[in-house]
Amino acid sequence: MNHIWGLMAHPNQEMREIKQENESVSHHYTHHVLFMAAIPVICAFIGTTQLGWNLGEGRFIQLNLLTGVGLGILFYLIILGGVAVMGRVIHWMARDYPQRPSVQRCTVFAGYVATPLFLCGIIALYPLVWLCVLAGALALLYTGYLLYVGIPVFLNIDHDESVRFSGSTMAIGVLVLEVLLALTVVIWGYGPRLF
Repeated sequence: MNHIWGLMAHPNQEMREIKQENESVSHHYTHHVLFMAAIPVICAFIGTTQLGWNLGEGRFIQLNLLTGVGLGILFYLIILGGVAVMGRVIHWMARDYPQRPSVQRCTVFAGYVATPLFLCGIIALYPLVWLCVLAGALALLYTGYLLYVGIPVFLNIDHDESVRFSGSTMAIGVLVLEVLLALTVVIWGYGPRLF
Protein backbone atom coordinates (compact mmCIF):
# COMPACT_ATOMS: atom_id res chain seq x y z
CA MET A 1 0.00 0.00 0.00
CA ASN A 2 2.96 2.34 0.44
CA HIS A 3 3.35 2.61 -3.35
CA ILE A 4 -0.03 4.23 -4.03
CA TRP A 5 1.06 7.76 -3.23
CA GLY A 6 4.35 7.28 -5.04
CA LEU A 7 2.63 6.04 -8.20
CA MET A 8 0.51 9.19 -8.22
CA ALA A 9 3.17 11.71 -7.14
CA HIS A 10 6.46 10.43 -8.58
CA PRO A 11 5.82 7.34 -10.74
CA ASN A 12 9.31 7.13 -12.28
CA GLN A 13 11.03 6.78 -8.92
CA GLU A 14 8.28 4.51 -7.58
CA MET A 15 8.60 2.10 -10.52
CA ARG A 16 12.32 1.71 -9.76
CA GLU A 17 11.51 0.91 -6.13
CA ILE A 18 8.83 -1.61 -7.15
CA LYS A 19 11.26 -3.34 -9.50
CA GLN A 20 13.90 -3.72 -6.80
CA GLU A 21 11.49 -5.23 -4.28
CA ASN A 22 11.01 -8.53 -6.17
CA GLU A 23 7.55 -8.89 -4.65
CA SER A 24 5.78 -12.25 -5.07
CA VAL A 25 2.33 -12.45 -6.66
CA SER A 26 0.75 -13.78 -3.46
CA HIS A 27 2.24 -10.92 -1.41
CA HIS A 28 1.20 -8.39 -4.05
CA TYR A 29 -2.37 -9.67 -4.18
CA THR A 30 -2.77 -9.79 -0.40
CA HIS A 31 -1.16 -6.39 0.20
CA HIS A 32 -2.31 -4.41 -2.82
CA VAL A 33 -4.66 -5.93 -5.39
CA LEU A 34 -7.25 -7.48 -3.05
CA PHE A 35 -7.63 -4.20 -1.19
CA MET A 36 -7.51 -1.91 -4.22
CA ALA A 37 -9.94 -4.04 -6.25
CA ALA A 38 -12.41 -3.76 -3.38
CA ILE A 39 -12.63 0.03 -3.78
CA PRO A 40 -14.72 0.09 -6.98
CA VAL A 41 -16.76 -2.92 -5.82
CA ILE A 42 -17.69 -1.46 -2.43
CA CYS A 43 -18.32 2.01 -3.85
CA ALA A 44 -20.49 0.61 -6.66
CA PHE A 45 -22.38 -1.52 -4.14
CA ILE A 46 -23.12 1.49 -1.94
CA GLY A 47 -23.97 3.74 -4.87
CA THR A 48 -26.25 1.30 -6.69
CA THR A 49 -28.09 -0.01 -3.65
CA GLN A 50 -28.52 3.32 -1.85
CA LEU A 51 -28.89 5.83 -4.71
CA GLY A 52 -29.16 3.79 -7.91
CA TRP A 53 -27.67 4.45 -11.33
CA ASN A 54 -28.53 7.98 -12.35
CA LEU A 55 -29.37 7.77 -16.06
CA GLY A 56 -30.31 11.45 -16.28
CA GLU A 57 -33.70 13.13 -16.56
CA GLY A 58 -34.63 11.86 -13.09
CA ARG A 59 -34.35 8.19 -14.05
CA PHE A 60 -32.67 5.93 -11.48
CA ILE A 61 -32.09 2.18 -11.45
CA GLN A 62 -31.59 0.95 -7.91
CA LEU A 63 -30.48 -2.58 -6.95
CA ASN A 64 -31.72 -4.46 -3.91
CA LEU A 65 -29.13 -5.59 -1.36
CA LEU A 66 -29.09 -9.27 -2.35
CA THR A 67 -28.57 -8.47 -6.03
CA GLY A 68 -25.91 -5.90 -5.10
CA VAL A 69 -23.96 -8.45 -3.01
CA GLY A 70 -24.09 -11.09 -5.73
CA LEU A 71 -23.05 -8.69 -8.47
CA GLY A 72 -20.36 -7.21 -6.24
CA ILE A 73 -18.77 -10.63 -5.71
CA LEU A 74 -18.82 -11.33 -9.44
CA PHE A 75 -17.42 -7.88 -10.24
CA TYR A 76 -14.62 -8.39 -7.70
CA LEU A 77 -13.65 -11.76 -9.20
CA ILE A 78 -13.68 -10.26 -12.71
CA ILE A 79 -11.32 -7.47 -11.60
CA LEU A 80 -8.91 -9.93 -9.95
CA GLY A 81 -8.93 -12.05 -13.10
CA GLY A 82 -8.31 -8.97 -15.24
CA VAL A 83 -5.08 -8.17 -13.38
CA ALA A 84 -3.86 -11.75 -13.89
CA VAL A 85 -4.75 -11.64 -17.61
CA MET A 86 -2.86 -8.38 -18.09
CA GLY A 87 0.17 -9.86 -16.33
CA ARG A 88 0.16 -12.68 -18.86
CA VAL A 89 -0.28 -10.23 -21.74
CA ILE A 90 2.74 -8.20 -20.61
CA HIS A 91 4.77 -11.39 -20.22
CA TRP A 92 3.76 -12.57 -23.69
CA MET A 93 4.57 -9.21 -25.28
CA ALA A 94 8.03 -9.17 -23.65
CA ARG A 95 8.96 -12.50 -25.28
CA ASP A 96 11.52 -10.93 -27.63
CA TYR A 97 13.43 -9.01 -24.97
CA PRO A 98 16.61 -10.50 -23.49
CA GLN A 99 15.69 -9.54 -19.92
CA ARG A 100 12.14 -10.86 -20.07
CA PRO A 101 10.59 -10.81 -16.59
CA SER A 102 8.69 -13.81 -15.25
CA VAL A 103 4.90 -14.09 -15.38
CA GLN A 104 4.85 -13.36 -11.66
CA ARG A 105 6.80 -10.11 -12.06
CA CYS A 106 4.57 -9.09 -14.96
CA THR A 107 1.46 -9.72 -12.85
CA VAL A 108 2.86 -7.58 -10.03
CA PHE A 109 3.63 -4.83 -12.54
CA ALA A 110 0.09 -5.06 -14.00
CA GLY A 111 -1.41 -4.75 -10.52
CA TYR A 112 0.50 -1.55 -9.80
CA VAL A 113 -0.24 -0.06 -13.22
CA ALA A 114 -3.97 -0.65 -12.62
CA THR A 115 -3.92 1.46 -9.44
CA PRO A 116 -5.52 4.57 -11.07
CA LEU A 117 -8.36 2.40 -12.39
CA PHE A 118 -8.95 1.02 -8.90
CA LEU A 119 -8.92 4.50 -7.35
CA CYS A 120 -11.37 5.97 -9.86
CA GLY A 121 -13.92 3.47 -8.54
CA ILE A 122 -14.57 5.93 -5.70
CA ILE A 123 -16.73 7.86 -8.18
CA ALA A 124 -19.21 4.95 -8.16
CA LEU A 125 -20.42 6.16 -4.76
CA TYR A 126 -22.50 8.57 -6.81
CA PRO A 127 -23.27 6.44 -9.89
CA LEU A 128 -23.94 9.15 -12.45
CA VAL A 129 -23.15 7.54 -15.80
CA TRP A 130 -21.34 10.45 -17.49
CA LEU A 131 -19.29 11.15 -14.34
CA CYS A 132 -18.19 7.49 -14.08
CA VAL A 133 -17.22 7.45 -17.77
CA LEU A 134 -15.23 10.68 -17.39
CA ALA A 135 -13.40 9.40 -14.29
CA GLY A 136 -12.70 6.08 -16.02
CA ALA A 137 -11.27 7.85 -19.08
CA LEU A 138 -8.97 9.99 -16.94
CA ALA A 139 -7.84 6.93 -14.95
CA LEU A 140 -7.18 5.09 -18.20
CA LEU A 141 -5.01 7.96 -19.44
CA TYR A 142 -2.97 7.91 -16.24
CA THR A 143 -2.68 4.12 -16.46
CA GLY A 144 -1.22 4.59 -19.95
CA TYR A 145 1.25 7.07 -18.50
CA LEU A 146 2.27 4.58 -15.79
CA LEU A 147 2.81 1.98 -18.51
CA TYR A 148 4.95 4.42 -20.50
CA VAL A 149 7.03 5.33 -17.43
CA GLY A 150 7.24 1.81 -16.01
CA ILE A 151 8.01 -0.29 -19.09
CA PRO A 152 11.55 1.11 -19.65
CA VAL A 153 12.41 0.52 -16.00
CA PHE A 154 10.74 -2.86 -15.88
CA LEU A 155 12.15 -4.29 -19.14
CA ASN A 156 15.39 -2.27 -19.29
CA ILE A 157 14.58 -0.80 -22.71
CA ASP A 158 14.90 2.76 -24.01
CA HIS A 159 12.01 5.20 -24.07
CA ASP A 160 11.58 5.02 -27.85
CA GLU A 161 11.03 1.28 -27.66
CA SER A 162 8.78 1.72 -24.64
CA VAL A 163 6.36 3.88 -26.65
CA ARG A 164 5.68 0.97 -29.00
CA PHE A 165 5.50 -1.59 -26.20
CA SER A 166 3.33 0.49 -23.87
CA GLY A 167 1.05 1.53 -26.74
CA SER A 168 0.49 -2.09 -27.74
CA THR A 169 -0.01 -3.13 -24.13
CA MET A 170 -2.44 -0.28 -23.58
CA ALA A 171 -4.45 -1.28 -26.65
CA ILE A 172 -4.74 -4.85 -25.39
CA GLY A 173 -5.48 -3.55 -21.89
CA VAL A 174 -8.32 -1.39 -23.21
CA LEU A 175 -9.69 -4.43 -25.01
CA VAL A 176 -9.51 -6.49 -21.80
CA LEU A 177 -11.16 -3.60 -19.90
CA GLU A 178 -13.96 -3.43 -22.49
CA VAL A 179 -14.54 -7.18 -22.18
CA LEU A 180 -14.63 -6.86 -18.38
CA LEU A 181 -17.06 -3.95 -18.59
CA ALA A 182 -19.22 -5.85 -21.06
CA LEU A 183 -19.26 -8.85 -18.72
CA THR A 184 -20.21 -6.57 -15.86
CA VAL A 185 -23.05 -5.01 -17.88
CA VAL A 186 -24.33 -8.43 -18.95
CA ILE A 187 -24.14 -9.74 -15.40
CA TRP A 188 -25.72 -6.54 -14.10
CA GLY A 189 -28.52 -6.87 -16.67
CA TYR A 190 -29.23 -10.46 -15.73
CA GLY A 191 -28.35 -10.01 -12.06
CA PRO A 192 -31.85 -9.35 -10.76
CA ARG A 193 -32.96 -12.62 -12.36
CA LEU A 194 -29.96 -14.55 -10.98
CA PHE A 195 -30.10 -13.32 -7.38
